[in-house]
Amino acid sequence: MLETIPALTEIVLQEGGGGSAAIPANAAAALAVGLGALGTGIAQRSIGAAAVGAVAEDRDMFVTALIFTALPETLIIIAFVTIFLVG
Repeated sequence: MLETIPALTEIVLQEGGGGSAAIPANAAAALAVGLGALGTGIAQRSIGAAAVGAVAEDRDMFVTALIFTALPETLIIIAFVTIFLVG
């Protein structure tokens, strides 16, 4: 599988006849943020379920659960801000 990654990156990033990449910059940025958001949602699904269970057993775990629930959101916020800084 790892041998196919360089081949795929060459296909995606190859230069076309008009000087444009196979995937435009806006589409690549949208794809990066979209996949990052998907990963964040998957992470929050399991973290949220565990946080609710922890708070149901012990009310003192609320702040810790809230912090762990908010951590994946920061990743997508950083990715979203990076698009505007780079692009």
